[in-house]
Amino acid sequence: MNKIIYLDAAASALKPETVIKSEGDFLRESYANAGRGVCTRAVAVDDMVANARRRVAKFIGANPNQIVFTSGATDGLNRIVNILSRQPWYSEMSTFAVSDLDHHSARMPWEALLHNGKIRKMFKCELDKNFDINPNEIPKTDFLIITAMSNVLGRAQDVKKIIAVARKKNPDVVTIVDASQYVVHKKIDVKKWDCDFLVFSGHKIGADTGIGILYIRDSEKYFPDKFGGGMVAKISDKKWTLNGAPEKWEAGTLPLTQIAGLVPAIDYLEKNRPDTDLIKYAYDELSKLPRIKILTKRDDAILSFVVDNMHPLDVGAMLGAYNICVRVGNMCASWIHQLIGVPGSIRLSIGSWNTIGDIKNFISAIKKIVK
Repeated sequence: MNKIIYLDAAASALKPETVIKSEGDFLRESYANAGRGVCTRAVAVDDMVANARRRVAKFIGANPNQIVFTSGATDGLNRIVNILSRQPWYSEMSTFAVSDLDHHSARMPWEALLHNGKIRKMFKCELDKNFDINPNEIPKTDFLIITAMSNVLGRAQDVKKIIAVARKKNPDVVTIVDASQYVVHKKIDVKKWDCDFLVFSGHKIGADTGIGILYIRDSEKYFPDKFGGGMVAKISDKKWTLNGAPEKWEAGTLPLTQIAGLVPAIDYLEKNRPDTDLIKYAYDELSKLPRIKILTKRDDAILSFVVDNMHPLDVGAMLGAYNICVRVGNMCASWIHQLIGVPGSIRLSIGSWNTIGDIKNFISAIKKIVK
């Protein structure tokens, strides 16, 4: 079988052997439910979950009780809207601000509130000539959604400054950060950023699918959006007494196998961040081809481009015939493509497994496709 060259890390990262082994060992030797028993094995699983929570907290500069396990970033972003819109202080006269960098899951839940008359108005953060959020032109709003790194353009945004400006205009603004792409390439410190909520997915950092992280700064402040086993301290016909955070946010059985892979995934990522020199090499080589228009900058974390007079899906299919995997289409980020003026793009993204040989094979294939 010919080797598959996987250049689609931004969609989902390949899994390190340490993650695969950790999950396999858990399933074979250690499996039990969490928060549901007192036997030795059940207690060991509780310890595993607590250890993973502490490791995630350290990874982003948070406290363990601020870390909530979800099924992914999309789940987290939708839950944030559900949490905030159900608080007793929430007003349908509120406003929210988004940007054209946003992934569908960051913006659509808020637009759904707008379409249903549950929030008054949407603002858009201004983008500069490089399609970065202009931190000096943040609108005054009640809820601000920030994409820390676009999954089309791959450039880090100045989240700290954006939030600081937003708070000068409204000290009570609630800030929500989608860090799904950013977390792979750069260190996060939620305290320095001063954000209220943050999400990312495990599968993009080398952990499994079905696990995500939701950071809630004031995790004891809000009333939960989901109900079930594990979150209840006492319950009767007339009164509930809920557990404190994070348990009150995690009704039902957790994705335990996926949690078992989180710590080794984080450990591996911190020692093996993607080598963006490979992106620079690909940028330099693609720049020599006249039919190719590159949408990203040389120093960006990913490389997105289009080919004159070719649909991105056709380019992706042809690359697939060379056993090369890339992402094509609108990347679930329609707005930035509309702003740039293209229906979709071809995206090259790398992981620690990629080599200069992979990029050279990719360039060779592209040359044959566009000649």
